Amino acid sequence: MAVPRISPEDLAPRLESAAGAAASDAPLIVDVRLKYPYEHSTMTLPGALRLLPGETAHREWPCDRDIVLYDSDPDDIVAERAALDLQRLGCRVLVLEGGIAAWAAARLPTSPKTAPQLASPMGVPAKA
Repeated sequence: MAVPRISPEDLAPRLESAAGAAASDAPLIVDVRLKYPYEHSTMTLPGALRLLPGETAHREWPCDRDIVLYDSDPDDIVAERAALDLQRLGCRVLVLEGGIAAWAAARLPTSPKTAPQLASPMGVPAKA
């Protein structure tokens, strides 16, 4: 079963037009990046929910609206696997082509998030 794709340029206006509409009309954006790429990133797509790979079966999904998944792999491997799981549940799902890198390269809006900070070595006070 093929997973439909959506380009950043096609998704952006859908998110903009849905901003003023009811939340149930807007696509649900889901970040499925693997742990390391997610934790060491400083951005997400605006309004994105976080989902660890493999958690799709453990949640209830609004399958009556589009669900757009993205990851950090240029081939969208993680997002495609999660999308296949959601398709089996009967959801309308799309994968963002090129993931968050393509979104950022298109200079589309992002939301900031904190990345891990280096811890001070034991016995060495942290600099202020």
